[in-house]
Amino acid sequence: DAAQPTQARAVSRTPSSARRAAAAGVRSVSYATSPLLASRTPPWRSQFVVALIGLGSCLLVGRAVHIQIVGTDFYQREGEKRYVHTLTLPGSRGRIVDRSGQLLATSVEAPSVWAIPKDFDADARQRQQLARVLGMTPSDLDRRLADNPNFVWLRRQVDEALAEQARALGLKGVHFTREYKRRYPEGEAAAHVVGFTDVEQRGQEGVELAFEPLLRGRNGSRDVVKDRLGRVVEDVRDQIDPVHGKDVTLAIDAKVQAFAYQKLRDAVAEHKARAASAVVLDARSGEVLALANYPSYNPADRRRLSGEQLRNRALTDTFEPGSTMKPFIAAWAIESGRARPTTPIATAPGWMTITGSTIRDHQPLGTLTLAEVIQKSSNVGTVKLAMQMPAREMWQLYSDLGLGQKPQIDFPGAVTGRLRPHKSWRPIEQATMSYGYGLSASLLQLARAYTVFAHDGELLPVTMLRRDLPVQGQRVVSPETARAVRHMLEMAAGPGGTAPLAQTLGWSVGGKTGTARKQEGKGYASGKYRASFVGLAPAEDPRLVVAVMIDEPQGRIFYGGEVAAPVFAEIVQHTLRQLGVPPDLVVAPAIHAAPAVEESL
Repeated sequence: DAAQPTQARAVSRTPSSARRAAAAGVRSVSYATSPLLASRTPPWRSQFVVALIGLGSCLLVGRAVHIQIVGTDFYQREGEKRYVHTLTLPGSRGRIVDRSGQLLATSVEAPSVWAIPKDFDADARQRQQLARVLGMTPSDLDRRLADNPNFVWLRRQVDEALAEQARALGLKGVHFTREYKRRYPEGEAAAHVVGFTDVEQRGQEGVELAFEPLLRGRNGSRDVVKDRLGRVVEDVRDQIDPVHGKDVTLAIDAKVQAFAYQKLRDAVAEHKARAASAVVLDARSGEVLALANYPSYNPADRRRLSGEQLRNRALTDTFEPGSTMKPFIAAWAIESGRARPTTPIATAPGWMTITGSTIRDHQPLGTLTLAEVIQKSSNVGTVKLAMQMPAREMWQLYSDLGLGQKPQIDFPGAVTGRLRPHKSWRPIEQATMSYGYGLSASLLQLARAYTVFAHDGELLPVTMLRRDLPVQGQRVVSPETARAVRHMLEMAAGPGGTAPLAQTLGWSVGGKTGTARKQEGKGYASGKYRASFVGLAPAEDPRLVVAVMIDEPQGRIFYGGEVAAPVFAEIVQHTLRQLGVPPDLVVAPAIHAAPAVEESL
């Protein structure tokens, strides 16, 4: 037993001794005599290793040069994308105002809702709530969120209340921003004048389109650094301020425009008509004071919109003007010395034949003076005057009035109308053109043509913009001829004429009715007419030219003197009062009960 501890101590010392012996053996190895190191190494190996190290060094240096010198702009931009954000500073679109500064179109701030779909986190119930607030179905919302993982618009330019409801849901990935939205205070009344923009504030119709370069603003920008919570930390570079669009001042008078629209709407309802238009011109400057159409639309809400509502009929629709052309034939007969206002013209027996075609008056009128031919609207008397004129001469007269030519007006959609070359006219065509068949014009062209009578023989250029300087017109007839025809127009709108209902209280008026059958295919439709009236006021010193057209009035009342003339009278009276034109009649003529002379078709 005494020997056991001694033996154990000997065993415990054995491993330590072995390790020391092994270490002494390792140190005693001679590496110079190692067979591995003693073998001859081929020279190309060391050269290859050195070449690899050199090539790697060149690549690293080249890469550094490319990053630091050659491609530094690219890498800086890529770096900035990770932490620099560009904030858009929207530029406001210019306002559209009427001649007195009343707003017709303006831009206001409105919230828009957008989302980052990859960050969007909502359960089925929350998605349904968001879709309901935004006015869409859950499937519509899902489709929109699937469009782009980084950015999608959910609803743009919404009401504040809707934005607050969406914000109250507190959904992750849903964000809000401010944009400009277009407002149109005059609504339907001025829709065809002002037009509208799309959601990006680009003009699509009317003045919004015609003056797009002037109205459009330019957005500014601000580059900033944001932290991970989206808060702005600092500005990176100088801010680019937005440039706001310029205002456009129209010649339109908003009160006259609204009144004209109301009267057209009432006339369409009363006569069960298809549509109606009116143009009001300043007879001294050629400014368009009103350009109204019915039916119309609300430019701020264009859902379920039809082409019938969008059409600016006063500019885009052409029609055969009918008897409203007769005063121009009378004017040229006087101007060319072929007749005087008192020259007698035999119209009996109330009809005449030209190359096999018969032209009729509504009833036999016997012998009439030239002034009475216009007053009674005689087709036969007008044709007899026109057939004394060479076709080229009559064509030149109509061309000088602007017919067959696109109106030079700053407005989209104005049409040319139709006036065929005189060389192709047959005698019957020249005859019918004298009383407004066989050619076509827009209501604006017709109203402009009547400025010849209102402005002492000069055809005025028309404009949608306010003019502050005098305007020079194009001479068509002499002032004496223009005044003579004005007297005839006054007779036509008075007792014994075709339009006593055109008379107003306090102001003298003159004008001419037109009742033309509507074309359908190669012929004329049965029972479909366009009733029109074009006139001026006050008769002796005109301040206004007003043209009214009612499309397809129904029933037994369809003549221009019964359908369009009353609308003319109301518009004239309101507008002259609005412009502060003093009355030129002491006592209102008691002729409203006088029956109108039936017009020849």
